[in-house]
Amino acid sequence: MPLKIKIMLLAILPMLAVTTLTTWIGSKGARLLSEQEIEIFEASLLASKRRELRHYVEMAEAAIRPVIEAAGEDQEAAKAQVKRMLHDMTFGEDGYFFVYDRNGVNLVHPVQPELVGQNLIDLRDYNGEFIIRPLMQIAHEGGGYHRYLWKKPSRDEIEDKLGYVISIPEWGWMFGTGLYVDDISGEINKIRSEVNRNIRENYFTVSVIVLGTLLIIVLLGLAINLHESRLADERLRALAHRSILFNVQERRRFSRELHDGINQLMVSVLYRMELAQRKLTEGDARGLDDLQAGRNVLNEAIQEVRRISHDLRPSILDDLGFDVALGNLLEQFSERTGIRIRRDVALPDRRLPEDIEITLYRLIQEALTNVERHADASELVLRLSHQRDAVRLDLRDNGRGFDPQANRHVLGIGLRNMRERVELLGGDYRFDTGPGEGVRIRVRLPIKTSRE
Repeated sequence: MPLKIKIMLLAILPMLAVTTLTTWIGSKGARLLSEQEIEIFEASLLASKRRELRHYVEMAEAAIRPVIEAAGEDQEAAKAQVKRMLHDMTFGEDGYFFVYDRNGVNLVHPVQPELVGQNLIDLRDYNGEFIIRPLMQIAHEGGGYHRYLWKKPSRDEIEDKLGYVISIPEWGWMFGTGLYVDDISGEINKIRSEVNRNIRENYFTVSVIVLGTLLIIVLLGLAINLHESRLADERLRALAHRSILFNVQERRRFSRELHDGINQLMVSVLYRMELAQRKLTEGDARGLDDLQAGRNVLNEAIQEVRRISHDLRPSILDDLGFDVALGNLLEQFSERTGIRIRRDVALPDRRLPEDIEITLYRLIQEALTNVERHADASELVLRLSHQRDAVRLDLRDNGRGFDPQANRHVLGIGLRNMRERVELLGGDYRFDTGPGEGVRIRVRLPIKTSRE
């Protein structure tokens, strides 16, 4: 998997995980809070229904009380009138009043008239619980509430019912009314469904926002990657172009040195040999002097060839290794310039890769040339260390330094070539200087393993 994708996933996945966890915790907290509020609302609604039942019974009692008190001698007529009044008092879809005598005989039941006249004192629900007996007991004790199971008229099904009953002590009756708790449950379920729907909508909204944010991050990442890829391509093309120019310059310099140096020397040798041949043929002993002069020029040409060969690649690197070649380079520099060198080199026992060795050698060689020509230094500190995956070079002199902004012309081909050599190997190059601060060059070159 490419590194850029790994970095993008490293940014996206934690955010996605945190957002999901936060949303889940928020949703869970909202559900818990909503359940608590629903429970409070259910208790409040049930209390309101209790008050409502009590008010209905009190209103009915207020309506029938004058009839009871005015009954006088004609009690039966008054009872009949009260039964009619309670029979006709209905409210809502399933609201009605019921009446039982002290023996448990039903006297009034508007929605189930077939129960009128039946003794229901021993009536039980399907759980085996008495129904009428607890109601009569509560009425005898002064009135109150009781929950029981009873058939709901509108649905013709047994439902949980909350009743409120009182007594008519003059006649020994129990009367009251009730409401079905499933109506309250229906309202609560409706509220719960609404709350759940709101939570789902909020969760969906958060999910859309998160997905939109992720999409924006991905698009920005792609845009940045494309931009960085274009910049990298441009830098690579510029680096390749500079590398080509560097090679062209090296070839031109090599050609010029061959033409202006070795070629001229060889022509001179040929001229001396021809001149010596002609003089010796004529019996002139001075031809031997010309041979000696040709020999000297030929030796000079040999030294020039060695110098050019050393510039192309120092043979000492191949023959004796980098450590010996570096020591020889530093000793020659110190003897030639009188500049003291403090050297701290810590390299592995095994040889470094060939491209690393030649690059380090050329960097140090170019730096020493710059110190000799421009630095006016008395001391040079060279540190070369090795890590598991890289080699670090730190080269510093105590010379006069310069202002890079005011002396851009000083940063010429040599320093640019040093940077390009490092960049070609994927390394890091840093050049620091200032007036009176000397020059410091720091380089890091990565060592690629065989797997890479």
